[in-house]
Amino acid sequence: MSEKKGLFGGLFGKKKSGCCDIQIVEDTGDSADTGCGCEGGCCPAGGESKEEIDPDLPTIKILGTGCKNCSALEQNVRLALNQTGPRFNLIKVTDLGEIASYGVMSVPGLVVENEVISYGKVLKPLEIINILQNI
Repeated sequence: MSEKKGLFGGLFGKKKSGCCDIQIVEDTGDSADTGCGCEGGCCPAGGESKEEIDPDLPTIKILGTGCKNCSALEQNVRLALNQTGPRFNLIKVTDLGEIASYGVMSVPGLVVENEVISYGKVLKPLEIINILQNI
């Protein structure tokens, strides 16, 4: 028999994003494999997707539940990073409690170095590039 989680039985738990449920999270010391084994083309060959957090690099967090706008913001951030160079850690946050801890009540949200830059809208790649160049 399945175990219910809270009043809504896990209804508002973690959501899938893209073609798999991989989440890029901060390094907590666990070395668990985060590979999903999907065939959707979002993951590296072999289903092994493990991004290391470099403590020397600034961190960008994308706050979102996996909706269309959240995915669009993630794509725009990745486009901006491709143009500026991958000199940032990119972390995707889907946990509603952690999103709310930033004071963000409307997703998607963009957090750079623990400062909320925007929320509730999809920034364009050029806007993101301008923000990243000022860091």
